[in-house]
Amino acid sequence: MIVRTWRARATAQNARSYVAFFHRTLRPEMSKLAGHKGALVLTRADEVLVEITVLTMWDSYESISAFSPDPDRAVIEPEARALLLSFDPLVQHHHCALDTRVERATTQS
Repeated sequence: MIVRTWRARATAQNARSYVAFFHRTLRPEMSKLAGHKGALVLTRADEVLVEITVLTMWDSYESISAFSPDPDRAVIEPEARALLLSFDPLVQHHHCALDTRVERATTQS
């Protein structure tokens, strides 16, 4: 599994709006793509702003290419862009060496 990571920053209100946008718009669209295995949207607030980290999980680099024509570039919809103070233009890809969520699910079966 490949984990694609991306970061952005927003005000507290706009971070909540971004999470709602992701859930309402991006989640359903991404779930239609072959090889998409889910996502996590993480937030971390300080006194001034909220850092948003998005982790999307994919079967392969080929499945990522169906989502993004340039797999190293962030895909940021105009509605999301309007909510963000700043964002990373590039993403990072990591090979998942261990996913304990899968182990738990299979050992409880």
